[in-house]
Amino acid sequence: MKIGLIKEGKIPTDTRVALTPGQCLSLCENFNQVELVVQPSPNRSYNNEEYLEAGIPMDDDVSDCDVLLGIKEVPIKDLIPNKTYFFFSHTKKKQSYNQQLMQALIDRKIRMIDYEALTYDNGKRIIGFGFFAGVVGAHNALLTFGKKFEQFDLKPAYQCKDMLQMVAQYQNIEIPPVKIVVTGDGRVAHGIVHIMNAMNITEVSPEAFLNTTYDVPVFTKLKNEHLYINKRTHDYSREEFHAHPELYECLFEPYCSADILINGIYWDTNIPRLFEKETVNSKDFKLSVIADVTCDKDGSVPINLGSSSIPDPVYGYNKQTGSMDAPFINNSDIIDIMAVDNLPNELPRDASRVFGEHILEFILPELLKPESAILERATICANGELGAHFQYLEDYAFPRQNINH
Repeated sequence: MKIGLIKEGKIPTDTRVALTPGQCLSLCENFNQVELVVQPSPNRSYNNEEYLEAGIPMDDDVSDCDVLLGIKEVPIKDLIPNKTYFFFSHTKKKQSYNQQLMQALIDRKIRMIDYEALTYDNGKRIIGFGFFAGVVGAHNALLTFGKKFEQFDLKPAYQCKDMLQMVAQYQNIEIPPVKIVVTGDGRVAHGIVHIMNAMNITEVSPEAFLNTTYDVPVFTKLKNEHLYINKRTHDYSREEFHAHPELYECLFEPYCSADILINGIYWDTNIPRLFEKETVNSKDFKLSVIADVTCDKDGSVPINLGSSSIPDPVYGYNKQTGSMDAPFINNSDIIDIMAVDNLPNELPRDASRVFGEHILEFILPELLKPESAILERATICANGELGAHFQYLEDYAFPRQNINH
């Protein structure tokens, strides 16, 4: 089997990699049935020289590879027919902006294995950048608050050498007694909590958070069972919620009295939003900074008006007009929204290293098996057909065919 580590073609270019130079070397030493080549790139956080110094061959032509590893969506013009690709395709939710990509994957008979869909038998995700999305999202939330209210200054994560340098700043700042609400319980939330702990921000229970005044900065973490309740029974069942989220309502609104929201919860169109747009005009709505780490436009945070960028991560949401405004203004009518959709790319070397460790440990052995349930569950399409677990994408992948029917 020949594996190619491809350069990123989506603009703006992502600097993360699926395997670091050291991990490529480890792969070559421990899997003698695998040949590896790296496509040169001027943009990776690990540069071409680092791969060459590790003894990894480089070649612009990866057409003879069996498997191609990337990170973000591969531009349609670069897709090579009849190959196995790994990348984040952003198609499993029928994202309209990637429908043409979905159709190209089908037309070119590509086996598309989506990192996001790689799961253990219990449904837990195997691989992802969620932890670092949470880390950077939390850092950006505090950076935004400090700048908005002229309390303290933090260097953006992408201007730091690595996470150690980013975290080292925290000992030089004093955070006022803010109240921060964190949503989620997956990798993203774990990354957020990691930064809360690094900043010595005290965790309190949801009940205490709502009913107590503090003279130190505090945060509370809201899991699904704190956020959602069955409209009829007033209970929470994990199995029922995941199967029928439309039966539930959201209990988040009392937490709009906090200063900062760092949102790390999974959202889909059937899941209730944390609050509705009109809620921001309530006298009880006090949130001044929202870091929407999961970053769904008009999603769980309905005033997310679209993604921002790493160099320009924050925009203001004007409560009165419902439109974008200038950020970092100490004005109760302006909520600052941090909505970067590729946060881990601010710490690309750290994020790539952890990501690659999971590929070597959990995914590469599956690739070398004659059959793999893990890979089969993550196969969006293959041989011009949808994968067994993605038949619901038929109208998205074959729109012309469905019209003809």
